[in-house]
Amino acid sequence: MSVNVRIPTILRTYTGGQAEVSAEGSTLAEVLADLEKNHAGISARVLDDAGKLRRFVNVYVNDDDVRFEQGLETPTPDGAGVSIIPAVAGG
Repeated sequence: MSVNVRIPTILRTYTGGQAEVSAEGSTLAEVLADLEKNHAGISARVLDDAGKLRRFVNVYVNDDDVRFEQGLETPTPDGAGVSIIPAVAGG
């Protein structure tokens, strides 16, 4: 399954400046693994040392927050949009 992954500005150094890249996989975990294969280093910014999504990074598959779906096992149907959005803090 091919999906389009929207890359936030802070992670574009891993994608050669591209704001959107394609990745393969039928689940979010597979998509992130493919993303890492093609853009080395990016998964360390999205996943923690235990291989779980970092607390300060939100990931959406077609506008659905994966934390309220199936996490890394959230299905990524062909043509889906995956958005990686770092949390913003301030005050």
